[in-house]
Amino acid sequence: MRLLSSPRLPSLRHILLATAILGTLVASNVQAQQEPTTQSVVVEASRLTQIGIADSASSGTITQKQLDARTVYRAGELLEATPGLIVSQHSGEGKANQFYLRGFNLDHGTDLRTTVDGMLVNQRSHAHGQGWSDLNFMIPELATRLDYRKGPYYAEEGDFSAAGAVSVRYADTLPQGIASVGIGSNGFRRTLLADSPVVGDGHLLYALELFHNDGPFVIGDDYRKVNGVLRYSAGTADNGFHVSAMAYHGSWHSTDQIPLRGVTDGSINRFAGIDPTDGGSAHRYSLSGEWHRATDDTSTSISAYLIHNRLDLFSNFTYFLDDPVNGDQFAQPDKRVTAGVNATQAWRTTLLGHESENKIGLQLQNDNIFNGLYSTVARQTLSTTRDDHIVESSAGLFIENTTRWTEWFRTTAGLRSDFFRFDVNSKFNAANSGTASDSKLSPKLSLVFGPWAKTEYYVNVGGGFHSNDARGSTITVDPKTGAAADKVPPLVRSTGFEVGVRSEIIPGLQSSLSVYQLDFDSELTFAGDAGTTEAGRASRRTGFEFSNYYKPTNWLTIDADVAFARARFRDADVIGARIPGAIEGVASLALAVDNLGPYFGALQLRYFGPRPLIEDNSVRSHSTATLNGRIGYKISRNTKIEFEGFNLTDRRDSAIDYYYASRLPGEPAAGVNDIHFHPIESRSFRVSLNTMF
Repeated sequence: MRLLSSPRLPSLRHILLATAILGTLVASNVQAQQEPTTQSVVVEASRLTQIGIADSASSGTITQKQLDARTVYRAGELLEATPGLIVSQHSGEGKANQFYLRGFNLDHGTDLRTTVDGMLVNQRSHAHGQGWSDLNFMIPELATRLDYRKGPYYAEEGDFSAAGAVSVRYADTLPQGIASVGIGSNGFRRTLLADSPVVGDGHLLYALELFHNDGPFVIGDDYRKVNGVLRYSAGTADNGFHVSAMAYHGSWHSTDQIPLRGVTDGSINRFAGIDPTDGGSAHRYSLSGEWHRATDDTSTSISAYLIHNRLDLFSNFTYFLDDPVNGDQFAQPDKRVTAGVNATQAWRTTLLGHESENKIGLQLQNDNIFNGLYSTVARQTLSTTRDDHIVESSAGLFIENTTRWTEWFRTTAGLRSDFFRFDVNSKFNAANSGTASDSKLSPKLSLVFGPWAKTEYYVNVGGGFHSNDARGSTITVDPKTGAAADKVPPLVRSTGFEVGVRSEIIPGLQSSLSVYQLDFDSELTFAGDAGTTEAGRASRRTGFEFSNYYKPTNWLTIDADVAFARARFRDADVIGARIPGAIEGVASLALAVDNLGPYFGALQLRYFGPRPLIEDNSVRSHSTATLNGRIGYKISRNTKIEFEGFNLTDRRDSAIDYYYASRLPGEPAAGVNDIHFHPIESRSFRVSLNTMF
């Protein structure tokens, strides 16, 4: 345990003043020259310029070239290309990742809306955690771009998007076929084969990935996954369609978080677990399609998807606290079929004589869910806590208008309406069955000033929401104790405000600074480990993000990002005002080298700072830093070899920390309050041979 005092964060007023001064200095020291608005173009730095396009300083696009330059230990870490976003893991590799952004510990995806090819990855009313976002089905080599948006300022983004939204797009075609074979430390093995030959009037893209990894753990993860993609596309970027089928299956052993006291006294190995039978399996099968058409003045897009997900998860976080004889292992099975339709129509027009564009959209989704919570020992069921059938349906309608009022001022105004309906059939306890519904109206407004001297200024305000677990909206009886339980509202309001500046005044450098405030009516969470819902207190997060992308030469690119957030409950309570697990400081530095003859390489430093683990801030986590890198050699035009290293300094940091009571054999029946952590992986290496054909 380490007790630290929190650094003093400047007030929002002071940060806003600093932002205004920065903008004034830039405008006054450089000749104010009007910059015409143009379509997106690729700058020399291989990043899409956002001047004249973006509605905020905290949105952007990561290109395929930038994604290819990243060194990732696991597929979900591809999302760390988003400035300020940390992707971690607190258990076996097959579980959904843990996410941190803008002062949030987002658990497995709450308040970070994630889509792949238009399909929502977040799973609603999930057995283990609301918004569960399992990205293990993603194949990084197929990702052609990543778009990110932060804050509740975008009418197109609905549930889970209050902190941010990330969209990954897959390729329709590949420039060449890909064959890759990799081996490495701790049982790492990976094989990938992908191509997109011409079939008829289009292309048939196929990809097959085989993967295995044990990690550094005493009992290896033995994570085995198979990924497959089959996609037919035809037409052009303006007028065309694609139909895709994806399949993923994974199985693993979990080394869950362990108590710090056991590591400190030497009784538990840092990479050991407590329950050797923890683990799970998952599969995901999807069928999706998209049709789009564009003219000079209109564009239309319609997409639909059908997804079957299944998870069988066995965990034990408190060891022998609840059941000193059999242990506290529990199972959280979740099986669901998700169907969705998205449709948008955009058209250019004039408003009061000014250039204007309107956009309207409809988003429908239905989840048919079977999940539960069971007490188990060695993966064998002892008793049932919950057994539920949930049907969750939603409809979202949005309209948005963007108008350029002058050469230096434009606005984007939007309005979004969402309706949710929950139908819960609690088969174990009929008292927790029922129906609930809720709706939210969310206005959005963005003001953009400039560009002057290749610099734009932004003001954003908007409302958003996230859905709560359906079971919490109908609960009346605590499924473990039998005591009365309070229902919670299905949808939780969020409100955000942001100012920012984006500049490309220095050749080769793209910089953005944003200062934000985000309020939630309550921090609602469903405690999947206990089967109950807790309505938390109202909260506020205030912070800033500073992002830079620099291309000083044709062989070097530099990414440098820093962010800080102040997260507090807004009401007064003697237990304290800190939000447990809320991330504060984040920083990253990435260097990529290419065009040096046959050699290329990259180096990535990632840091996230100490966090409060309880409300009074008396217990805090340590900071975590990792240094990853790779070096490669181009054997020929189509063949290269890469050598990757992870945690090169072999730091003994945590991937995540919690503070709660648990009990090891021989300890008091009430348990011991302690920090529980999952370690980052020790230093490891991988080598891969990649051939284009």
